[in-house]
Amino acid sequence: MSEEQAKVPQHVAVIMDGNGRWAKARGWPRLKGHQEGANSLRAILRACRDHGVKYLTVYAFSSENWVRPKDEVSGLMSLLKTFLRKQEFELHENQVRLRMIGRMEDLPAAVQKELQRVMAATAHYTGHQLILALSYGSREEITNACRQIAREVQAGRLDPEKITPQTIAQHLYLPDVPDPDLLIRTSGEMRISNFLLWQISYAELYVTPVLWPDFREPQFAEALADFARRHRRFGDIQ
Repeated sequence: MSEEQAKVPQHVAVIMDGNGRWAKARGWPRLKGHQEGANSLRAILRACRDHGVKYLTVYAFSSENWVRPKDEVSGLMSLLKTFLRKQEFELHENQVRLRMIGRMEDLPAAVQKELQRVMAATAHYTGHQLILALSYGSREEITNACRQIAREVQAGRLDPEKITPQTIAQHLYLPDVPDPDLLIRTSGEMRISNFLLWQISYAELYVTPVLWPDFREPQFAEALADFARRHRRFGDIQ
């Protein structure tokens, strides 16, 4: 890998925050902010392709978001289904594989069907990946991994003394995906919000006050430039 390539994160994770505040500031319904946020996601996916970022994971709907008003949740699920249909052509055009992390079974049947269809249709692409975190919570992901490991120990297939951090990583939702190099959070909130807690152990954090509907290619390029200026030591002193 060249020095220039090393300055580009292979995997970028994004907490897409601020849709509701963006809409409220304009006197619009919250769903309008989510609709504009979907346009930002399309723009950032294209920017990832242009800048050489291979993996983009976005926090689209957390396991805690189900407590929101029913009409907003229903609108978000409808918007997700529309996004998948509209985005499918571009995914094929740019050979982007769609994947998801989270509890698929929590989603409405129609959304599950659309997700599974598009994921299957793009499963053969190896160039870039868009990973949607849906009904996702990192603590639950880690808990599920522990349950799987416990079952293997109970069945005698795994020695407890041989459990390593790699063992846990191999039991997470997408063990083949490298950990994020860069975590971006929009809207200025200084929280991780139960997102990829295991995977972001060594990720560089970038928090911007820009609300997600206003976060487009120039703002993404600025985040990548900030990442490129950092020196990642991974515990070393160099």
